[in-house]
Amino acid sequence: MRPIIEFCVSNMHFGTDEVMEKLEENPDYDVIEYGCLNNCGLCSAAPYALVNGEIVEAESADKLYELIMNKIKEMEAWDALDFDLD
Repeated sequence: MRPIIEFCVSNMHFGTDEVMEKLEENPDYDVIEYGCLNNCGLCSAAPYALVNGEIVEAESADKLYELIMNKIKEMEAWDALDFDLD
């Protein structure tokens, strides 16, 4: 399954804009920017994104990128496991 990574425009002051641009370079990812993701408390406190609907948050934009990549790898591993079971 293609990962869908969603960002809130109001969270960009944490540097998530750079994370988003980096992820957009990969054609296998669907990266979407929204005006609001309705997580205002989190959005004002830390860098975050949604990866296939799951919140991923970190203490810095660099760490957020790392955690997003880890989440994608985790999802790919589950996808491979599901495929092997069929």
